[in-house]
Amino acid sequence: MTYLIPYSQFRGLNRLRREMDDLWGRFFDTGEAPLATTGDFVPSINVKETEKAFEVTAEVPGLKPEDIKVEFHEGVLTLSGQKSEESEKEEGSWHVMERRFGGFSRSLRLPRDINLDKLEATHKDGVLKVVLPKSAQSAGKTIEVKAG
Repeated sequence: MTYLIPYSQFRGLNRLRREMDDLWGRFFDTGEAPLATTGDFVPSINVKETEKAFEVTAEVPGLKPEDIKVEFHEGVLTLSGQKSEESEKEEGSWHVMERRFGGFSRSLRLPRDINLDKLEATHKDGVLKVVLPKSAQSAGKTIEVKAG
């Protein structure tokens, strides 16, 4: 008889990642609010800086836009939400159950020079994209060096 056994090479990797993030956060503590990752479901994120904006993308499969909350306050972008388990009445026993459900919160510290009037968040195909345009003050300036 053949049994379904989940492949567990990377079991606990997300937990280790959260613990390492917490350790580094405590080591480099600035005395400000902690940037915590909490919950059973933890979306993976990417942060990209362009000349005009910061772009944050987060994998949020199975969530609807109304299930996600995006906040930017004092230089901290917080993504939070709730991923609910389907409540279908099923008969039988589970062989593999790897999908995660529950609440989550991810916070990132970004520069405070963000144009708050032009923040934009979109959700498509299970990916949340938050665009944080830089303010005009944050645009750099090149200074010409003159001979003495």
